[in-house]
Amino acid sequence: MPTTDTVMAPSAPTSRPIDDTCAAILDLLLPHRRATDTATPATTGDFPEQLRQIAEFVEQGDPIVFTLPGFPCKSPSPDKVLGHLPDEGERLSLTFLDDLCRAVGDVYEPGARMKICSDGHIFGDLIRVPDPHIDAYSDELAAMIRREGLTHLSVFDLRDVFGNLPYDEKRARVHAQYAPTVEELRAEAKRDEHTMALYLGITRFLTEDTVDFAGTKSALQRECRKRAYGVIQRSRAWGDLIAEHHPRTVRLSIHPQPRGAAKFGIRLLDAPDAWTTPWHSAVLHRADGSWELMRRSQAEQQGQLVLRDGRPSHYEAV
Repeated sequence: MPTTDTVMAPSAPTSRPIDDTCAAILDLLLPHRRATDTATPATTGDFPEQLRQIAEFVEQGDPIVFTLPGFPCKSPSPDKVLGHLPDEGERLSLTFLDDLCRAVGDVYEPGARMKICSDGHIFGDLIRVPDPHIDAYSDELAAMIRREGLTHLSVFDLRDVFGNLPYDEKRARVHAQYAPTVEELRAEAKRDEHTMALYLGITRFLTEDTVDFAGTKSALQRECRKRAYGVIQRSRAWGDLIAEHHPRTVRLSIHPQPRGAAKFGIRLLDAPDAWTTPWHSAVLHRADGSWELMRRSQAEQQGQLVLRDGRPSHYEAV
């Protein structure tokens, strides 16, 4: 699992066939793959779509561009997170991604860069996070990238597409142009195991993250199931918008992805399951030097709070 250590790249000869170079680049991603089908070890041959995407750059000798939808905003649940701004979890994750791009440069001289496609505003109304909190999160993410000297990374969000339009209008435009219908998603979930797992995972997150709900538990479940389809609609729409604005990229995903999918699922830090992210958790720094994502309430029981620049950052194991 990735830690603060630099991502290590295999040594490479000065010249190699294109297929070998593409495989060497994909080999850097495989140890950090986010997936649920992990019983059988994955090989580069399991990912023809990613090899094709990488080859589009290598054949032209261009720097590789990764796009990663994610880093939306912090969960609104105080049981999970330390606040609404990025903390040590985001810092470690961004450092890992920058190291990964740097490692690509060791096997492929033009190197790589990554666009963090921050998607909080796309579904902020559905996950009940205020737009000003999402703005503050995204702005601090960009500031963190500058402070840490993470020169391979940049942030892309709805402001880059629609400027200063009201966020409700931005969301409506994206939804109208790109989103599939709920009926299409329901039919897909019935026949596709991955879509069903995504729907159930998002429903679980929404249920856990909803605070101050006045109704019954069953009413909350019904509401969250409805909102989950909305989140998937907007997520698909955001993916299509990214593809339109950045048509030539290697597409990564923060969600678990099966072999052969158009996107490659990537893990950022050690976590108890394949769904935990820095924006749904806090970080515990263990005595052995490792870092683990977990609920804030759990980390609080195992460590002492550490401040960075006067703000809650992470927990240090005691």
